[in-house]
This record gives sequence, structure tokens and C-alpha cells, in this order.
Amino acid sequence: MAEARRQTDQRWLWIGAGILLVIVFFTVRTLTRERLPVRIASVERQSLLSTVSTNGRVEPRVNYEMHSPIATTVQAVYVQPGDVVPAGKLLMKLDDIDARARVASGESALKTAQAELDAARNNGTPAQRDSAAADIERSRIERDQAQSSLNALTHLQTTGAASAAEVDAARQRLASAQTAYNAAQQTAKNRYTAPDIARAQAAVNDAQSALAAAQQVLSQTSVIAPIAGTVYTINAGRTEFVQQGALLLQIADLKSERIRAYFDEPEIGRLAVGQPIDIKWDAKPGKIWHGHIERVPVTVIIYGTRTVGEVLIGIDGPDGELLPDTNVTVTVTTASQPNVLSIPREALFSQGGKPYVYKVVDNELVRTSVQIGTPNLTQVAILSGLNEGDRVATGTTSGQPLQEGLPIKVMR
Repeated sequence: MAEARRQTDQRWLWIGAGILLVIVFFTVRTLTRERLPVRIASVERQSLLSTVSTNGRVEPRVNYEMHSPIATTVQAVYVQPGDVVPAGKLLMKLDDIDARARVASGESALKTAQAELDAARNNGTPAQRDSAAADIERSRIERDQAQSSLNALTHLQTTGAASAAEVDAARQRLASAQTAYNAAQQTAKNRYTAPDIARAQAAVNDAQSALAAAQQVLSQTSVIAPIAGTVYTINAGRTEFVQQGALLLQIADLKSERIRAYFDEPEIGRLAVGQPIDIKWDAKPGKIWHGHIERVPVTVIIYGTRTVGEVLIGIDGPDGELLPDTNVTVTVTTASQPNVLSIPREALFSQGGKPYVYKVVDNELVRTSVQIGTPNLTQVAILSGLNEGDRVATGTTSGQPLQEGLPIKVMR
């Protein structure tokens, strides 16, 4: 009995010793193993903005391009790029000799066509009408003479002084004279038919159109400012020859401008009318203009090597400093979340579509599931899973992966 008790005591002694050795082993291992150097970030409340940046080009809302109406030379230029001019100011003068010649030719053609129309409506020109009247009178006299001759021969026939053949011949002469008289009257009244009048009217219309076109070309040889605005480009100088249709200059109201921006196709779905825009121009570093989206893309186009949608941006309070055709950078705020919990994007991980972070608890990493909101380029909104002031790991300085349960050493 004593022997059995002694064996039992020894067994418990060995068990106790083993447990003690295990405790000592893990204590030493814990105290001596190297801690993982990590960078951390605090969970903070802040306003989180989601933005998209791209390039754009400034353009006037209403741009006036003045083109040469004919191939000619520039006689004079009265403005310089950047000049602010009133409406109606003479900006440039072109050589107008050919234009004046065309107007003169058009006026002559119109007068000829109008004379022909007048003749058609009045059965001929005055000379033709006088000639027709003379023909009628001559025919009438010949008819009357034939009638008198017939009357005389008819009377003589009753006395036997004239034969029946002479009377028949006189009657034929009367009929012929009457026919000539009727023809002369008909010609005087119906020299021109309705189709003749229509053709003459069409000729007048054509001549009027040609003259109006020539007069318009002549007027365009004096380049006049159509609006009060700024002349921002001049493409032709004095004595320079320009082809018909060549761009001479451009003028616009630079306080009424917009921006045509080019957003990559994947970003189009985030855009909406009214979203605020920041505008920057490299020529004015440090200055920011503000605007808003006026029109979102209705289709996509190929722009260089990119597939983009064109967005029209209105400039709020334009000051005229943004010059037409300049390249600018625009940044649109697509979402705004005020006073939300957020962490850096590099602190967020995902597995199977479920986001999580490594929360720092008692200098160890604890994998913690979270629900996130809309991210931006650098931050992620946290809807649940973390509290303000919590600390999360963003990565290691040694390149080793983060792992739950590892002791850590916080690196600054």
C-alpha cells in the first residue's frame, strides 16, 4: 500500500515537472522571439472625398471664326491678339477688286433679266410694241384698201364693167389682208406665253441671288467684329495672300467660356450633372478655378490612345484669364462623406470578397472584419468593425506579410 502511494506521488511529480518545463519553454520563446516591425495608422473621423482627375480644353461658349470669302491679299490689320474690341469695329481689310467686279457684273445681269421680264409681261420692249403697232396700222390700211377695191369691182360687175374673176380676185385679196391684220393684232397681244414669263421671272430671281451673293462677299472683305469681345487669334498679316475659306482670326467673349473634358470610359458612370469641379492651369500655378458639370457623355469616342467620354464643364464666375484652346486639369468630386471613420487604403485587405484589417491589440495583430463605404485614392470609409482611435497595421518594414497573432514592434 505504501509502495503504491509512493509510485503515485512520483508520477504526479513527473507530470508537474513536465508542465513546468512547457511553461518555461513558451515563456522563454515568447520573450526571446523577434517582433514583426510594422507601420500602423489610427482610425480617424474626417471628410472623405472621392475625386477623378483628367485633362480638358478651354473653349468659348460662342466662338466667331472669320474666314476669307475669296482668294485675295490682306490690305490691312487693325488689331492684335488679345485686343478687346467693341461690336462693329473694323478688324481687317481684304483686297476687294475682284469682289467689286463681281458685284458690277451681277448688277448688269440683273438689269438685263429685269428688262426681259418687263418685256415678257408687256408683250415686248417699247421698240417691239411700236413696231407691232405700225404693223397693225399697215395691215389695217391694206385691209381697208382691199375692201374698197372689192366694193368698187362688185358695183362695176352689176353694170358689166367688171368680170366675176376680177371680183373673186379682189375678194381673195381682202381675205388675205384681213388675215394679216388679225395676225398683227394677235402678235401684239400674245408675243410671250405664260411659260416665257415664268422663265423670265426665274432669270430675275437667279440674277438677284447672284448679286446678293456677290454683295455679301464684298461686305466680308471688310472684317467687322460681330460682338464685343477679345480677338484671341490672328492667322493672316498685312500683304499676305489667303485662300478662299482660310481662317483669318477668331473673336469671343472670354467671360463666357466652358471646358470640354475627356474622362476615361470606366469613370463615366460616376459622373452627374452639377458635380463640383476644380480647374488648374499650369500657366497659373497655385490658382484654382471652380466649375460644375453641365453635360455628361452621351457616347464614347477615341481620343488618341484612350476611349473617353466628352464632358462639358461650366466655369463658375469666369474672370477671362483662361485663354481659349489652353489645356487644363480638371478634378471632379464624385462623392462626399462628411465626418466618417476612415483608414488608409493600404490597411484594408480582402479574402473571398470580404474586407478585413489587422487591428493592433496589446502589441499583437488581430484579424478584424469590417464593412466599408466609398473609397477614394488614399482612404477608405469604415461603416462598422472599428472604433475611432483604434490602430490598424498598414504593412511591414521588412517585407514580411502580416499575420494574425504575431507580436509586433511599431515603427514610426
